Amino acid sequence: MLVNADFHVHSCFSMASSKDMLIKNMAPKSKLKGLQLLGTGDAFHPAWLNMIEAETSYLGDGIYAFEDMNFVLTTEVEGKNKIHHLIIIPNIEIARELSDKLPSKNKAADGRPKTQLGGAEILEMVRDYDCLIGPAHAFTPWTGMYKSFDSIYDCYDKKPDFVELGLSADTFMADTVGELKDFPFLSNSDAHSPWPHRLGREFNQIELQDISFSSIKHAIKHKDIKANYGLIPNLGKYHMTACTKCYKLIDPVIAKENRMKCSCGGTIKKGVDFRISEIADYSQPKHPDFRPDYIHLMPLAELISTVYGKGVTTKTVQGKWQELIDCFATEIDVLINASIEEIGNIDSKIAPAIESFRNKTINVIPGGGGKYGEISFDKRLTKPKTEKIVTLDNF
Repeated sequence: MLVNADFHVHSCFSMASSKDMLIKNMAPKSKLKGLQLLGTGDAFHPAWLNMIEAETSYLGDGIYAFEDMNFVLTTEVEGKNKIHHLIIIPNIEIARELSDKLPSKNKAADGRPKTQLGGAEILEMVRDYDCLIGPAHAFTPWTGMYKSFDSIYDCYDKKPDFVELGLSADTFMADTVGELKDFPFLSNSDAHSPWPHRLGREFNQIELQDISFSSIKHAIKHKDIKANYGLIPNLGKYHMTACTKCYKLIDPVIAKENRMKCSCGGTIKKGVDFRISEIADYSQPKHPDFRPDYIHLMPLAELISTVYGKGVTTKTVQGKWQELIDCFATEIDVLINASIEEIGNIDSKIAPAIESFRNKTINVIPGGGGKYGEISFDKRLTKPKTEKIVTLDNF
């Protein structure tokens, strides 16, 4: 059975997360998105585990359900060198035991615990409990594994189970790195709120024998990911090298020469695009035979927001989003499956925007330094619009 799954989210207990990240909110929003399986996030947090246990029904083999939405226990851990690791856990009992075992001073304060254990130590600890583990948003400049290591094996010593790409990378970028040819890629949302433009903004279509931890493990181990869905990478907020204060895009060579300090006084962060170029083995991606398609999407509410010039959480945008969902059942159906003509019968302004996105004719101003990229549907532009990159002449 094909299942749409988003394994990486956060609960109301994580820093910078919405207080609305509760099971009762995540479940219905995930269903409207078109997901059948969602990670719980924060599964080492004692209070969150208590809430999951109290509010869901245990279906067995690691699956917890709320109103026909299936959850599997997941967590993100910040290890040594501030590297983030994503862990998929068999059940609540194991989650509690691992939480107790993890040396961390902030487990009760933050849903994403911090520890001084390195990747190899974390891998060994969770593998003893039959968990799955891999680097979270592997290439991002703040907390991605590749910001500190040139090889995944330098971090983990052994082979982890998967690599999470993150919002600023995709399969075409990651498959220029030779050592990743044997890894399945996961594309997850890392959502901190239950808004429809956050949950499931990236997800995996995965072949499962049934919805269970055992099947998830089997699918990842046997590389049964059938498709990855996610943002165009240059919409990610760390795609390009840029200042974290003024968000100027800056030539990485110039950034290095200026010791990663911007002329405005801000700090420059190396972009995912440049970091991958540093560790790449090929100029063009070499996809292994098992590698599935990577299908670029962006949240429907953000498309509506761009078309109507209204904030993504305004009544106008959310109302039009709901109107389309009422007609086509899920956001994924609207973005991928519904005919443009049918969408046009509901909203004549949104239909050409979705058609433009499907045809890859949108214009993108790349993101970087912590600012998401922007899109435009200006048909007067014949080539994708890019913001001017600061070079030596204009730094």
